[in-house]
Amino acid sequence: MPELPEVEVTRLGVAPHLEGRVVDGVVLRRDGLRWPFPARLGELLAGRRILRTGRRGKYLLIHFEHGTLIIHLGMSGHLRVLPPGTEPKKHDHVDLVVSGAGGQQVLRMHDPRRFGAVLWHGLDDGDLEQHILLRGLGVEPLGEAFSGALLHRETRKRSAPIKQVLLAGDIVVGVGNIYACESLFRAGINPKTPAARISRARYDKLATAIREILAAAIVQGGSTLRDFLAVNGQSGYFQQTYFVYDRAGVPCRNCGAPVRQIKQGQRSTFYCANCQR
Repeated sequence: MPELPEVEVTRLGVAPHLEGRVVDGVVLRRDGLRWPFPARLGELLAGRRILRTGRRGKYLLIHFEHGTLIIHLGMSGHLRVLPPGTEPKKHDHVDLVVSGAGGQQVLRMHDPRRFGAVLWHGLDDGDLEQHILLRGLGVEPLGEAFSGALLHRETRKRSAPIKQVLLAGDIVVGVGNIYACESLFRAGINPKTPAARISRARYDKLATAIREILAAAIVQGGSTLRDFLAVNGQSGYFQQTYFVYDRAGVPCRNCGAPVRQIKQGQRSTFYCANCQR
């Protein structure tokens, strides 16, 4: 599943092709993906100018004067910017046709598993942050509000393992499985440690590690393990720098001990028992 870096890489890729452009039309090749498409979406967007793009956690946001288009890539989705008239392939479910300087372009959503989403939040629907999919999200890990102090304060009553607390997304959003494993390794924290038992100093290290890992992943185009492609069709290559994720049994890059793999909440966790105490 695309995580925060992959969604941010997507946003950075589509922004120059969308911001300031006018929507000429919307093509929907099915009734919906994970949820039905908004009724009369083409009518809602035709002739409207895109003001800017944004991101909240793993949700891509396309802002208009009268509302916001919310896109989630699901398990296997990606977006491509293509010339008009490009023949759709199997699983190409949505086209947003825009025009501006240089002519028309098509933003196309490809989603083989159909777990993605294209939703609409109108200005009349209230504050975007109160949308049912956004209102429970924690702070952005690359934003000013995120810190070790925040992690420490919000985990005093959390007995769950720190890895699970990070994945929950209600304290800090977007730190998915890959980047939680890598961040905990960099901070030297065992993923099984109860969140309430971690000191403020160690949370400072973890917050710094999360920021650094996510920022590095964005620079390197995200991770491509299965389906993710950037807007230009290229794969990310952050996976080439993993220290623990998907390296079970391989010697730790720091100490040489074999990387371990366990299951936490039905997700694989990778860590070094020697480096992560």
